[in-house]
Amino acid sequence: MMPEYRYFHISATGKLTAKENLPDALSAFRKDGFLWLDYCEPAKADLEALIESLHLHPLVVEDCVNENQIPKIEDYPHNTFILFNAFEYTDHTLKVSDIHAVIGDQYLLTVSGRDSAGQPMLKGIEHNIENDLGNASQGPAYLLHVLLDRIVDQKFVAIEAIEEALDEAEDLLITDLDRFNPADLLHLRRNLLKLRKSLFHEREILVKICRKDCPYIPDKAILYYRDVYDHLAKFFELTESSREIVTSLMEMYVSLINNRMTKAANNTNIVVRRLTFITTIFMPLTLLAGIGGMSEWSMMTGPENWKISYPLFLAGMAAIGIVSYRLLKWIEKKKGTDQ
Repeated sequence: MMPEYRYFHISATGKLTAKENLPDALSAFRKDGFLWLDYCEPAKADLEALIESLHLHPLVVEDCVNENQIPKIEDYPHNTFILFNAFEYTDHTLKVSDIHAVIGDQYLLTVSGRDSAGQPMLKGIEHNIENDLGNASQGPAYLLHVLLDRIVDQKFVAIEAIEEALDEAEDLLITDLDRFNPADLLHLRRNLLKLRKSLFHEREILVKICRKDCPYIPDKAILYYRDVYDHLAKFFELTESSREIVTSLMEMYVSLINNRMTKAANNTNIVVRRLTFITTIFMPLTLLAGIGGMSEWSMMTGPENWKISYPLFLAGMAAIGIVSYRLLKWIEKKKGTDQ
């Protein structure tokens, strides 16, 4: 997609006016008010063209074109560079995008990319500025607050979506263990780690702003930035709580699997125990049956007495079996009592 550039002039009377090109915008802001330049996926050469007019440091240009950076704030001789993250959670995937802001005495430069739908990250934010133009018209610091406030508010949408996915995983773990996939929990955990990393550094940025480390944000505007800090602190705590829930769910999953394996092992032990019990009873009977089957019994009692001797032999085997059964049950009961 082609880069998109927007130029706005905010006059001293609080009027927001879009300009066609950069020279018109620079000419307007030199008279009164201040300038807001919004660049979406700019080329490095286009940002380098602003070095002279806005006194940008070359390192600022490098940061604006690089991706996957951690949020930070850096002061330069003529401006302050701030890097924030925007969150999107779609199709169970967290997308973290960089939004760069450069604030000076009479201008605010924003550099961002596109969202998952291919739209500029800051598209439509001019309507937020128009609705809050009473504050935004007071200077670049107030305009920056409006931008950061919207970015931070949009973070809650992603955090809430992750919490809902976590609730679904918890319900599935409790109601249907067979369908539960622990890989989903690991995926959520990675997303939460990304959130925590970003929110931690963004909170540090607001701490520096609130203690008046940025020379381009006046004392009167600090109160607005404290509100943004409160939101970030809240979201950071929500992320920490969600991470603890993920850990608890993983421990619960392991416990449930261990319980299932223990139950299966117990069932196997019961079957083996029963088979052993039966084998122990029939071992002496098998020996006696083998001896009787080789005609030793009829030889001992006489062949003519088989009608009496064999029923007695069978009765003796039954008696031995009953005695063995009672003896084993008594030993088992006594062992259980001792334990």
